[in-house]
Amino acid sequence: MSSETLAMRIHVRARPFWQTSAFLGGAFVLLWCTGYPVGKIALAHAAPFTLLVARFGLAGLIYLVLALVARVPWPRGRDAMGSALVGLFSLALQFGGVYGAIALGASAGMAALIIGIMPIATALIGLALGEPIRPLQWAGFVLGVGGVAFVVADRLGGNAGGVAAFAALAIGLAGISVGTVVQKRFGSVVDLRSGLAIQNLVATALLLPIAWHEGFRNDASTAFVLGIGWLVVINSLAGFALLFVLLKRGAASEVAALFFLMPPVTAVLNYFVVGEPLTAMKVAGFALAAFGVYLGTRTTAAGAARAAERSV
Repeated sequence: MSSETLAMRIHVRARPFWQTSAFLGGAFVLLWCTGYPVGKIALAHAAPFTLLVARFGLAGLIYLVLALVARVPWPRGRDAMGSALVGLFSLALQFGGVYGAIALGASAGMAALIIGIMPIATALIGLALGEPIRPLQWAGFVLGVGGVAFVVADRLGGNAGGVAAFAALAIGLAGISVGTVVQKRFGSVVDLRSGLAIQNLVATALLLPIAWHEGFRNDASTAFVLGIGWLVVINSLAGFALLFVLLKRGAASEVAALFFLMPPVTAVLNYFVVGEPLTAMKVAGFALAAFGVYLGTRTTAAGAARAAERSV
């Protein structure tokens, strides 16, 4: 091993704990998952696309102000197009598909199950683009899917919403999968503030006509205002900022594996926030998904050296 490679590894290991990928990944999962119970509460006070336009519009304006005040460079050419595509796929299509499916009658369990297989879809896209997937990662993906299925097994009954709802969920799955890969490939050199400003404002513009068709329906209640505030500050600002950072540091397939934890963590949050029951099967699914994420995100020594070299 060369002295330069050893120095790289020492530099990476010397990071404070709060800067490590493990801590940032855990914080990302927790913050991201709070959006589900809060979104469920907020949707009782507003139409789905009206809620999304308010969320993305406010977040986009905040990031715009932050970028202008700090005078950060704005992406141009292919980088700007990449940020716009992430806004289309990861924001507009993902959340529009999920919210639209639920509005059409899809159960929350079915939506979680379909979106929960995003790591598999992302891995296949990345594989087609030349990003290798280790056998251990595939094992982790299989366990992750099993954990997700355990968590939502008791929520799959009832009205699934028909073909239109499944089509909407497929659009949401495609959106988050493609958006994650695009973010990894084109977002590594884009400033977080300017990049997320473009992403959120593009999503707002795309969903605005649908919100207008809804009549921008909301009851302007305290619950609606507080819900929007949480979704903007905690999810759109903090959550997506962490995702942005994680994708800069790691392979798209490894970051995507964290999404296996979303249904289990959401089940726990729903238990405390909205009173949904937490069954033994959900707890088992939590453990299985967590082990799957461990395998799916585990980095080999050679991979760590390459990551350190990319970081330097």
